[in-house]
Amino acid sequence: MKAHIIEQMMEEGNGILRLAPAWVPRAFCRPGRRIRLHPDDYYAYGLTRGGIDERWFASTTHAENGPLTPEDEGLSYAVTADGSGRALLRDAVAHLKGALIGEALYAKYGGWPVYSKFFDNLGPLPHHVHHNDAYAAMTGQKGKPEMYFFPAQMNNYGGEFPFTFFGVNPGVTREQVKQALADFPKGDNKLLDLSRAYKLTVDTGWDVPPGILHAPGSLCTYEPQFASDVFAMYQSLLYFDHAVPEELLWKDTPPERVGDLDHLMNVLDWDLNADPDFYQNRFMNPKPVKPMEEMRAEGYIDEWICYKCVKASAKRLTVLPGQTVVIKDAAAYGIYMLEGHGKFGVWDIESPTMIRFGKLTHDEYFISEDAAKAGVTITNPSSADPIVMLKHFAENPDLKL
Repeated sequence: MKAHIIEQMMEEGNGILRLAPAWVPRAFCRPGRRIRLHPDDYYAYGLTRGGIDERWFASTTHAENGPLTPEDEGLSYAVTADGSGRALLRDAVAHLKGALIGEALYAKYGGWPVYSKFFDNLGPLPHHVHHNDAYAAMTGQKGKPEMYFFPAQMNNYGGEFPFTFFGVNPGVTREQVKQALADFPKGDNKLLDLSRAYKLTVDTGWDVPPGILHAPGSLCTYEPQFASDVFAMYQSLLYFDHAVPEELLWKDTPPERVGDLDHLMNVLDWDLNADPDFYQNRFMNPKPVKPMEEMRAEGYIDEWICYKCVKASAKRLTVLPGQTVVIKDAAAYGIYMLEGHGKFGVWDIESPTMIRFGKLTHDEYFISEDAAKAGVTITNPSSADPIVMLKHFAENPDLKL
């Protein structure tokens, strides 16, 4: 562990760490090319690994991405101001403990328990599920609640299918879903015939607890989630005839349960999947943290955008043109810059138009709990453009469900 570098970075950032981009490829996906990576770099890992369609933020979670996955894939690196030194954010948390993420959070989890990411797919993903804590524990993992938000700045076009399937239609039986799983090796198992799609709208979001079948659409999606990469794909054939390997049906299934369709069915939270009020219970519009007129008068707009899960949440902060504000939060968090440029504490911040693979940026930072509570001074020097950033939290006591 590079303890001296970690301490240097904390000192030079006044408790705020600069993070390097963490790019993740997926062999079963096609890049949507909206995450600001240079057009020549989407296959920087090679064709065998697949195209880069994800960027992970404030991540101490390794990407579970097959046997060719490097040890640090998906992990965020903190870097010094001049870019010459770096250390894994995971190592920084292990060294600084509560001094970085907060004593209560470290005592509860022993580490940073969330991350966020963009997933940026040209087409839809298969109908799949993330396990809850009990089923994830069978393979030594944690359960994975997650939430979605679709930033307008990252969605100049909608891709091939900007609709997401969730759950199953009311009246669908467990036997019908089980038969679809049995039909997985035969071709199209027609699982989506049992579900319904919802049109995706920019600058809105969805709450997706563990156990819910979901087939994400083709908008570029910001996704705060618990620190786990556990999943299983239940749909065999995507639109446009893209086949899903059968081994992904049994991903994160204990070896002794492979072939057991009842196990796959038990992973599903049936009540949530069949909820007739799914839209009302899971859809999220942004919620201002206090009256909009009051915030505008103070030079900013702060909104909850992912707020139906206590374990992972997010805000969107807008600093209006020409304004300097001090923003306080009750918990440590990571940020990603969507729009604009300026100062964030001692750091420069900017939203790059294009990023070369392997190069550093000034668009991502991690804010310690002490710095968050003390307040970060943010200056927007532009007379025309706002600063817009996304802020991802673990358990933020300011969030009231």
